[in-house]
Amino acid sequence: MTTSIDSLKRQAAEAAVGLIQPGMVVGLGAGSTALKAIECIGERLADGRLTGIVGVPCSGQVATDAQRLGVPLTSLDEHPAIDLTIDGADEVDPQLRVIKGGGGALLWEKIVAQASRQEVIIVDEGKLSDRLGTTWALPVEVIPFGWRTQLEFLAGLGATVTVRPGRENAPFRTDSGNLILDCNFGPMADPEALAAALNSRAGIVEHGLFIGLVSAVVVAGKQGVWWLE
Repeated sequence: MTTSIDSLKRQAAEAAVGLIQPGMVVGLGAGSTALKAIECIGERLADGRLTGIVGVPCSGQVATDAQRLGVPLTSLDEHPAIDLTIDGADEVDPQLRVIKGGGGALLWEKIVAQASRQEVIIVDEGKLSDRLGTTWALPVEVIPFGWRTQLEFLAGLGATVTVRPGRENAPFRTDSGNLILDCNFGPMADPEALAAALNSRAGIVEHGLFIGLVSAVVVAGKQGVWWLE
């Protein structure tokens, strides 16, 4: 099963990487599926199929992986407009709304997505869902100060909330030093309304609902690769 899922991730990644043109600034997403895209980019740079591109990493780990795979890096300070970002997602609905943040990089990923002319999501078919929240809890990034008040607020919205664990029994910390509260809301009737409620709360830095940001989704499944636009 693992090999099969890895193969599907690779197929979706190859299809999306085919959009990259020489000289582009490319956003490099976080997570196991997005890593397949970085691998493809590195291979194409190595054999000359791609030239002159630079990548903007969505996390410290992505930067490390990209350097290892031979992908030259830049920053949003140097290139505030990104031509194309390729990223993964934890759950995708028919309206191209997605949940992201399973890897803990949702804040940087959303900043990069908002700076991108195109945001292309790559997934295997198991990530498709009729309603967001059916198969995945929503990650919510909060500052450490007063984080328990955010837990109570989120529970009041109807979520079952858990603090994401990190290493050595300590809470997980994002690259910005924040905590992540994983919020199981169940199938969401109105993701936009939930996003608005979260956006209005001081102390919540960001959430994993990406709404109105995705240009296309590349899906790989047993029947092949297809695009949702």
